[in-house]
Amino acid sequence: MHSTNKYSLTISRETMFSKDDYGKPISERLSTTLRRTTSKNDMANIALRSSVSFSTIRDVVYRTNSLTKSNAKAIALLIHVSFENAIAQKLQAEGDILFMDKLLKL
Repeated sequence: MHSTNKYSLTISRETMFSKDDYGKPISERLSTTLRRTTSKNDMANIALRSSVSFSTIRDVVYRTNSLTKSNAKAIALLIHVSFENAIAQKLQAEGDILFMDKLLKL
């Protein structure tokens, strides 16, 4: 067995965002990806973990609020959740394709 401490994941806003990213909305592509791959529950959980309000996280995701150093940690955590969710969605879609392929006998 491996120690889980050996493989701990650190989410760092410093490596994820540059100085130029702050003070303006996140990119349209990031916004679209986050909206597609995260839920209100994901945002609520990140709000609790990061001490950034749900409404601030939502507003950054929907590009009505700018990325700041104070909300960047929450957005970095949300990106990580989004990545995990995207992988899960891909695996689910692959399973669904195999199931429907058998039904359609393609």
